[in-house]
Amino acid sequence: MSKLAKEKKYKKIITVLSVVIPLAVAALFGVNLRSLGFDVAPLTFLPPMYATINGVTAILLIAAVVAIKKGNRKLHETLNTAAIACSLLFLLMYIAYHMTSDSTTFGGQGAIKYVYYFILITHIVLSIIVIPLVLVTYMKAKLGLFTEHKKIAKKTFPIWLYVAVTGVIVYLMISPYYV
Repeated sequence: MSKLAKEKKYKKIITVLSVVIPLAVAALFGVNLRSLGFDVAPLTFLPPMYATINGVTAILLIAAVVAIKKGNRKLHETLNTAAIACSLLFLLMYIAYHMTSDSTTFGGQGAIKYVYYFILITHIVLSIIVIPLVLVTYMKAKLGLFTEHKKIAKKTFPIWLYVAVTGVIVYLMISPYYV
């Protein structure tokens, strides 16, 4: 199969994933197994774990940029693959937590409330936007289209890094209000 044919096939998969993942997260976010009568314990231990995973993702992304700037393409690929795996693990834990636990309301007052919601909203919006960016960036590298990979990576990296870092910040800001 030619690179062009592979790219076309991958783009279809990326399009489907870019739509299905946010819709599935939104749908599952509204499903609480306990309120549906399932006898499941709330997974309240997950938020600090998935916040840590977001922090690890940020570190992996920075390390990947350092690796490629030093010319270490293999390490760069390994670190980015690990960052994708961390993002997927975060997503699974996030869904599991929200399907078994009640949502926590931010309790801050005054200006900090607006700061929190600004960070939260930009984090959510950019976490949706970054899905196709990450997948296309990864696909371009896998197909050996390094000029195109580098071009899109310059957009993907800061957005993905912002999402990872703000995930930690959101957790730190809301953690005092967990029950």
